[in-house]
Amino acid sequence: MLTAYTSDQIRAAEAALMATLPEGTLMERAAAALAARCAGLLGGVYGSRVLILAGAGDNGGDALYAGARLAGRGAGVDAVLAGARVHEAGLAALRRAGGRVVDLRGVPGAGAGVDEAGLRGPDGSGGPRGPGLRRPGRGWEAGVRGLAEEADLVLDGLVGIGGSGALREPYATLVEAVAGAPALVVAVDVPSGVDASCGRVEGVAVRADVTVTFGARKAGLLVDPGAEYAGRVELADIGLGPYLPDPGVSALTAADVAARLPRPGAESDKYRRGVLGVAAGSRDYTGAAVLAVGGAVGAGVGMVRYAGVAEPVEQVRARWPEAVITELEPGRGIGEVGRVQAWVLGPGLGTGPEALALARSVLASDVPVLMDADALTLAAGHRELLRRAAPVLITPHAGELSRLLGVPRARIEARRLEHVRRAAAELGVTVLLKGSTTLVAEGERPVRVNLTGTPWLATAGTGDVLAGLAGALLAGGLDGYDAASCAAYLHGVAGRSGPLAAGDVVRALPEAVRSVTTRSGTFL
Repeated sequence: MLTAYTSDQIRAAEAALMATLPEGTLMERAAAALAARCAGLLGGVYGSRVLILAGAGDNGGDALYAGARLAGRGAGVDAVLAGARVHEAGLAALRRAGGRVVDLRGVPGAGAGVDEAGLRGPDGSGGPRGPGLRRPGRGWEAGVRGLAEEADLVLDGLVGIGGSGALREPYATLVEAVAGAPALVVAVDVPSGVDASCGRVEGVAVRADVTVTFGARKAGLLVDPGAEYAGRVELADIGLGPYLPDPGVSALTAADVAARLPRPGAESDKYRRGVLGVAAGSRDYTGAAVLAVGGAVGAGVGMVRYAGVAEPVEQVRARWPEAVITELEPGRGIGEVGRVQAWVLGPGLGTGPEALALARSVLASDVPVLMDADALTLAAGHRELLRRAAPVLITPHAGELSRLLGVPRARIEARRLEHVRRAAAELGVTVLLKGSTTLVAEGERPVRVNLTGTPWLATAGTGDVLAGLAGALLAGGLDGYDAASCAAYLHGVAGRSGPLAAGDVVRALPEAVRSVTTRSGTFL
């Protein structure tokens, strides 16, 4: 299982480790790992061009030391010093190796958007790059932009894991100056402008192709919007492992999912494999019922008992003859459906009095219930629906969670980790928050991040498939936390080959399950 941590947890672990090591050892390890990864990305180091953006803290020191290693191997390295201070030992190492420096410290108007002369050489003239210190003149942003255009790789060492909130000047202007350059961008530990603890981004931030993160993954690198800026996250081991606490965020791997999935044995029959009840669809939304049942069938559930009114019943019967169907009169409960091990409630159900009556009937049962789509809209107006003795798993997108919590949707999308935890605590349920990063929260357990998600799944009906898939795992015996996490993982694997429609995801589910259970897949 992959684990991730907050900035405070990382700093505490680093302090404990540093107390056992000679001074500077940890930075040396980090710089060596960073330089090695940059060298690999460059292919050939000799003759390459590297631009370093160096801030005031240890993050800037890591970048400067790594730059010194690359310069020692023949790279042309320029470092822009942007902080009020600089890591003096790292700067000295870079200079000894032949690196060149652009010093913005104390420059009047730094970041003010002035124009003209750009970066000046040691004699005060503009033009070609000279050795040693180069003093920025008016229009330094254009000069930095020119260096970025010439570079093969930009190394972002402006702000480390302690940064939060919007970038201040001249950092923000520097980030804008290098944005759009053709160079590969490598972030040191975390992209500047991304909150390492939660992924929040306020204002501009570095968009990295690769983030080399030290010691342990940071939670903000796995959760959007931060994950979008991090690019590919590569972990560099610097020895923190024994000093790390229990994680606040984790992510399942293929092996983790394989170990949790229910599998049939020699004594299995359709009842032992799990019977799922599905209450979904309506006169207006028949497709939701078809897709939710399909998600359960594709996941390999033992049996689906579908309950609905005439119009979706006709569609489900035609598409899924293996489903056992009970046609309900409008407003009628589930008393005649038969015994199930879990229910899926809500996709396409509607939100009128008939749907509310059916929802109350399902929620009066004593088995786990997954609530999705219209069931969540009903719950937003009738919070008592969520208060039951048996487990509840809800699967909202940000808009649905907004209605449940009374929080603007934009705030949820900007602070997904915060709000999925809040929802689990306030509502007393397991929460699968859908979206650009799918998160699963329950009580005090680590929030699980799904890493197989893909934008191809952003199409109508795929949420209905996910509900059926997760419901099948509930019926198969998994608790809500594992059912939601494994379902999100398999759903992402099934959606990798886009473009696709929701029905394509249903058809891809059996192979997605096989790819995990046989450990033949290439996913995390």
